[in-house]
Amino acid sequence: MYVLIGGAGMMGLELAETLLDMGHTIAVVDTDALACQYAREKIGVMAFEGSAVNTTTLMEAGIRKADIVIASLREDALNLALVTLSRHYRVPQIVVRMRDRDFAEPYQLAGATHIISTTELAINRVVNAIEYPQVDAMMHFEQGQIEVLKLTIPQECYIVGHRLAEIAQDPRFPAGTLIIGYQAHPHEDLMIPNGNTLLESGSTILAVTKPELVRKMLDFMGLCSP
Repeated sequence: MYVLIGGAGMMGLELAETLLDMGHTIAVVDTDALACQYAREKIGVMAFEGSAVNTTTLMEAGIRKADIVIASLREDALNLALVTLSRHYRVPQIVVRMRDRDFAEPYQLAGATHIISTTELAINRVVNAIEYPQVDAMMHFEQGQIEVLKLTIPQECYIVGHRLAEIAQDPRFPAGTLIIGYQAHPHEDLMIPNGNTLLESGSTILAVTKPELVRKMLDFMGLCSP
């Protein structure tokens, strides 16, 4: 896909490098000549020096053929302008980094398809690390109505050696929780499990649950009986 990134700050450049490694074609737009030079010479992407909210610069950067525009400029007001212009040029996907929550509704009205609050993400990660240190990773969906947990199965936990169907039937297993991913060993691929999947010691699972069931799920995972 052709991805146009507005802003060559730390986030914009790291995104450019990551997306390039994934096989996408990347163009970066920024007023900083040194940042553009770095993007070209060190990362190997196209970089256009100029304002990301200037129509001439955007046309040069190929906004008409962009599959995705990522607005990661320094100010929400500038990002809002870029979202509006991207919508005008009929870009299918418009991703914006939001700094101030007051811009959430304006971004939606302007046509952003994905709004990422970097502040909220950072806060959530810190809170999760404090509140649930047992969790390898946690992601929130639908405004926090759904949680996806990445958990390592304790070595001595009683569920080791049992099949997923048995675990799901255990009355202590939180109702409404689903195990949607399984990785037997770190060097193996993540797989979609079924009822016959055998859980091994030290393996990793991905579980979908409700926020109010997270603690119950962790307690269940900690039931280490013979």
